[in-house]
Amino acid sequence: MAMIEYDQQAAAAFVAGRHLDDDALAAWRERVAHHLRPTPATRLLDLGSGTGHWAASFRRWYGIDVLAVEPSAAMRAAAAHPTLEGDAANIPLDDAAVDAVWLSTVVHHIPDLPAAVTEIRRVLRPGGLVLIRSAFAGRTEGVSLFRHFREAARILDARFPSVEAVVSAFAGAGCTEIALEPVAQRTAETLAEVLATFDRAAHTPLLLLNDEEYATGLSRLRAADPTEPVIDHLDMLVLKAPGEC
Repeated sequence: MAMIEYDQQAAAAFVAGRHLDDDALAAWRERVAHHLRPTPATRLLDLGSGTGHWAASFRRWYGIDVLAVEPSAAMRAAAAHPTLEGDAANIPLDDAAVDAVWLSTVVHHIPDLPAAVTEIRRVLRPGGLVLIRSAFAGRTEGVSLFRHFREAARILDARFPSVEAVVSAFAGAGCTEIALEPVAQRTAETLAEVLATFDRAAHTPLLLLNDEEYATGLSRLRAADPTEPVIDHLDMLVLKAPGEC
């Protein structure tokens, strides 16, 4: 499933540098709730759940049933809650098993998006939602990382899917786009905090750079104002499956 292989180093890097607290994710909590409208009966699939941070957050925020599915054994081992082995082409759930599917910084790892859409549509109940959190090709301007690692932005634009490509793939399964919105997160109070835990292994676009490009970007990052607050805007694309809500 992955554009890169996630090993124990990557899992540790995610835990150290990519797990944000509830205050940092307040806008995500509100926007997901706005579209999902969770109730105690809601069942959500976190597909490509990584170390389980989002699954744990959704359980805590909304009190809903969250099923986590992740292909990497190292990531599953780092998760605090049980995680099923699987990927977007092989989801270990019954037909029409969930009300919504969440994919956070995952869609670019899927090698055959139309096949994955078919599988996602299979496990999604009629009228269910797909919520995709991502930096899409051509839409990196809101992500602070790419102001420093400019070469990585160019790689992302060349290798990550665009919004249009994702919407088109889901349209093939009858799903329609209902929202595309940038959502803010306070990644860190200061850039100095980012540097304190910064690890290349936690950022897929940086692993796609050669060493010289990475070193150049890291120099820019270290030369920036360490007191600068780090606010990032990733997109949330929301699609709806056909059928009754």
